[in-house]
Amino acid sequence: MQPIRYAIVARHAAAHLFDVTLRVDDPDPRGQAFYLPAWIPGSYMIREFARNIVTLTAHDAAGGPVPVRKTGKDRWLADPVDGALTLRYQVYAWDLSVRSAHLDQTVGFFNGTSVFLAVAGREAASCLVDIQRPEGAGFASWRVATALPEADGTARYGFGLYRAADYDELIDHPVTLGEFALATFDACGVPHDVVISGPVPGLDMDRLTADLRKICETQIAFFEPDTQRAPMDRYVFMTMAVTDGYGGLEHRASTALIAKRGDFPVRGAAGDGPLSDGYRTYLGLCSHEYFHTWNVKRIKPDRFAPYDLTRETPTELLWLFEGFTSYYDDLFLLRSGVIPRTDYLRLLGKTVGGVLRGSGRRKQSVAESSFDAWVKYYRQDENATNAIVSYYTKGSLVALAFDLAIRAASDGQRSLDDVMRALWHRYGRDFYAGKPVGIAADAVLPLLCEASGTDLGELFALAVQGTDDLPLERLLAAVGVTLAPVPGKQPVSIGARVKAGADATLAAVFDDGAAQHAGLSAGDILVALDGLRITGGNLDGLLARYRPGQMVVLHAFRRDVLRDFTLSLDVPDVVEYALAVREAGGAEGRDEVLAQAGRLREAWLGAS
Repeated sequence: MQPIRYAIVARHAAAHLFDVTLRVDDPDPRGQAFYLPAWIPGSYMIREFARNIVTLTAHDAAGGPVPVRKTGKDRWLADPVDGALTLRYQVYAWDLSVRSAHLDQTVGFFNGTSVFLAVAGREAASCLVDIQRPEGAGFASWRVATALPEADGTARYGFGLYRAADYDELIDHPVTLGEFALATFDACGVPHDVVISGPVPGLDMDRLTADLRKICETQIAFFEPDTQRAPMDRYVFMTMAVTDGYGGLEHRASTALIAKRGDFPVRGAAGDGPLSDGYRTYLGLCSHEYFHTWNVKRIKPDRFAPYDLTRETPTELLWLFEGFTSYYDDLFLLRSGVIPRTDYLRLLGKTVGGVLRGSGRRKQSVAESSFDAWVKYYRQDENATNAIVSYYTKGSLVALAFDLAIRAASDGQRSLDDVMRALWHRYGRDFYAGKPVGIAADAVLPLLCEASGTDLGELFALAVQGTDDLPLERLLAAVGVTLAPVPGKQPVSIGARVKAGADATLAAVFDDGAAQHAGLSAGDILVALDGLRITGGNLDGLLARYRPGQMVVLHAFRRDVLRDFTLSLDVPDVVEYALAVREAGGAEGRDEVLAQAGRLREAWLGAS
């Protein structure tokens, strides 16, 4: 089978256009079909990438035109030809995110799902990609960052020929073009590149690579404690540094990230001292996407083995793949020594608070949330907090519940770590080496029970399939940790969330809260509280003089009509939960139960 040959160049950077050429040496003699994926793995929403194809033509081996017509919104069919068939097309790239493609005079970025048409019926064929340098002096210093393997003498970070074993591998290696900060570190014998596009004044790359090395080596050793063997030969962290933004998308040997430039460490600012909140958040994002190297890129749900990128592919298991990853991302910051125990418990308390604030948790299980990700989680509206639960955040608490329950039932001999390693050995380790096999939804509970040696059926029904709150207070008490609500700074709540901005516009109205009872709705613009003007910045100050149960009158515009609403103010919002360690000492120190809880806690959290 002849390889599929692609070439891509940033031909019109100011117009945000990539020129792409695709050559098939042995096209289907009945006429060759092509298609572009409708979604990208890791982002569960139909993206309609084909809408960004501006022009498309087909040519035969002699350069003559070949008729090609659209047969669907993202499918094309070229007439039969003798010999090679070549497509030439332009892709509009102006999406500054990790999901699609972006191009201007300063940087280029693309995922293969946005720019490389698939040759129908030839998805298993090998691929060659010629990434060409744009013409012009302004691009002379540009380089290429990607985990795609180089071919035919192409230098690392250079323009030239790259290869992929098949179409699935081709689209699983994003590419960054331009000038970028670059550093490389070794983790368990594997080179890891750190690529940062966009200016970051004073960037402390030494500290960043040192912290990432700790996280990566800890995760590699977690899955392969005996061999400490990574599942890839090379890994690339590529980040777009922006004024305001956050996100990440996992790939088999790299991750595409977007982060605030203010979140990066600065030379001389802290040395080896405590992490800033922004930097901690960035490292947590890196840890999350790196953990996906195992959990979702190789350990997969059966619905993703292989992917069907032409249509929605729902699975009930995103709570396992995103939720468990969200549990381990911050836990590995602790285990690697990047953050102290106090920071980890604070992060966990924020997650608990975030989940318990939304009433949607009582209406949708994490299994249902996973299945409905395509139409609900990725298409959230003003009622989302009242209607859905996040399989990321509640999924992470489900992982916590399983972990603590296993540790308690086994007297600390087993944990969720054993479950993850069983998943890795059974489904992930050889995923790309043989026939890919994913785990079915009905196989998860048996594996959980087998790997943990614990009957988790009742907890599974409650945590995964149910909508009742998790018994976190009881489970944490078994490891000597208390859980208590922390009210917000305001003495009262109106039962709604206000958008940031000059006007006090309601972004969401919470179920059974003061605003909903009074008849307020999302989109209403608050203008006065008991006759005093409300702005986007003074509502908290106005509310500070009130107490729960007091009646107030709010004036608000709804669709340009001024209305008044009478509210009975709610008790303060709980914004997070505080987790605290119950230390042994005094009379309590003689309590064997507390001592046992301390041993379990140390096995869970490790040294402080």
